[in-house]
Amino acid sequence: MSDAPTPHADSPIAIAGDSGGEEAFAPPPRIAALWGRLYGDMRTAFGDGVFRSWLRPLTLRAFYHGTLEVSVPTRFMRDWIQTHYAAQIEAMARAADAEIKGLQIVVVPTGPLVAEEEASHALAGAQASAKANENRRAEIAAIASPLDARFTFGSFVVGKPNALAHAAARRVVESAGVPFNPLFLYGGVGLGKTHLLHAIAHALEAQAPDKVVMYLSAERFMYQFVRALRAGDAMAFKEALRSVDVLLLDDIQFIAGKESTQEEFFHSFNALVDHNKQIIISADRAPGDLQGLDERLRSRLAWGLVADLQPTTYDLRLGILRAKRAQLGQEGGVPDAVLEYLATKITSNIRELEGALNRLVAHAEVTKTDVTLETTAEVLGDLLRSNDRRVTIDEIQRKVAEHYALRLPDMHSARRARAVARPRQIAMYLAKQLTPRSLPEIGRKFGGRDHTTVMHAVRKIEELMEADAQIAQDVDLLRRALAG
Repeated sequence: MSDAPTPHADSPIAIAGDSGGEEAFAPPPRIAALWGRLYGDMRTAFGDGVFRSWLRPLTLRAFYHGTLEVSVPTRFMRDWIQTHYAAQIEAMARAADAEIKGLQIVVVPTGPLVAEEEASHALAGAQASAKANENRRAEIAAIASPLDARFTFGSFVVGKPNALAHAAARRVVESAGVPFNPLFLYGGVGLGKTHLLHAIAHALEAQAPDKVVMYLSAERFMYQFVRALRAGDAMAFKEALRSVDVLLLDDIQFIAGKESTQEEFFHSFNALVDHNKQIIISADRAPGDLQGLDERLRSRLAWGLVADLQPTTYDLRLGILRAKRAQLGQEGGVPDAVLEYLATKITSNIRELEGALNRLVAHAEVTKTDVTLETTAEVLGDLLRSNDRRVTIDEIQRKVAEHYALRLPDMHSARRARAVARPRQIAMYLAKQLTPRSLPEIGRKFGGRDHTTVMHAVRKIEELMEADAQIAQDVDLLRRALAG
C-alpha cells in the first residue's frame, strides 16, 4: 500500500498534500472529529510506549467509499503497523461509525529525517523480534529435555549397521528445506538412536541459530502435558510445542496406551507438518510394529523416511572402542588387544561397551597399574561372565528370523500365517528357556502380546518337539548357536 487509491469523483474536496504536490482529499468534519476521538483511544488501547513509538505519526488523509485513509512517514512504519496494529485500529473505527468499512495506510514522507527514522524503527523492530524470540526460546527450554554435550556427529562412529540412519540425520541438518517428514529412527537399546537425535539438535543450533529446536523424551512429553492439564495451562503447552521449527521426540513407544497424550501428539504432529516444520522421532521398533499406538498416528509416523539402526558388528564395536580410547586420551594406555577382546566379548549394546572401557581406565588410574588382558579379565570379570551367559530376546529374534529367512519385524507383527507364527512361537520358547525375563516381559518384546500368548507358544513348541523331529532339530540348532 504505497500510494493512495484514486478517489471517486464524488469524494470530498481536494486539498494540497505535503508529498511533492500529490493531492489528498479532505475528510468531512464528522470523520475528522471521529478520528480525533479514535486517536486518543489508541493511546489507551495500546499503551503509551506503543503509541509514542508507532502510532503518534498517524495522520488522517481522506475518507472515501467507506475507507479511512491515514498516512505515516516511512515504509517500515507502515509495514509494522499493518502487521501488528491495523486490524485492531480498523475494528475500533468500525465500532465507532458503521459507515467505516476499511482502513488504508499510505506512506507520505515528511522531511529529510525520514531515512534516519526508518533506520531507527527498523532497529526497534529487530529488537522487538529478538525479544519475542528470546521469550519463545525460554518457554521451549522450560518444557524440553536437556541435550548431552557428548552426543555429537563428531563422536558418532559410523558403520554398516547404522550408516543409513546416520546419513538421514546428516541430510536433515544439511538440507535447506525439509527433506522427509518425519525422519523415524528405530533400533534396540544402546544402538545410538538418542545419540543421533542429540547430534541433530546440536548441529542445527550451531548452523541455524535462528531456528527453534526442541528435544523431548516421550516420558518428558507425557509429564509436561499432564502437568499443563492439571495447571489449566494446556493451551500454552500446545502453542509452545507447535511453535518450534524442529521437534525431536525420543522413544515414542513410551506413550503407547496413553490415549490423551497420543491425541495431543497427533494434533501437534499434524500442525507442524502443515507448517513444513521438521519432525524427528525414535523408537525401539518400526512404526507398523508399535503396539498400543493409535492407527492414525502409526500411519503418520511412516510418512517420511524410516531408518533402522541394526545390532553392532565386531568391526563397528572395535571402531567405537578406538574412538572412545582416543576421547579418553588413552591411545598409549589401552592396547589394541584389549579393545579386540572387549569387542568380541561384549556384544549387547554400545553403552555397556563404553562403560567397560571407562571402568578399565578408571581402575588403572586409581591403582597405578597397566591395562592388560589379565587385568581386564580380573576387573571386568562380573561383566564378562554376565555377557557369556546372557542371551537377549533381541538376539533370539534375530537368530530365529535369520534361520527361517524372515524379516525381523515379523517377530513383532500380527501376521498369523504358519510360516511366520511358528518361528515366532519358537522364539518365544527360546526366550523363556534362555533368558530370565518374565512372561509379560517376553510378550511385550513380541509386539505387546499378552503373557498367556507366550504360555501357549511355550506349550505348543514343547508338544511339537516331541512329535516333529524337524522342529526339535531346529530348536536344538538355534539353542546351540545362541549359546555359542
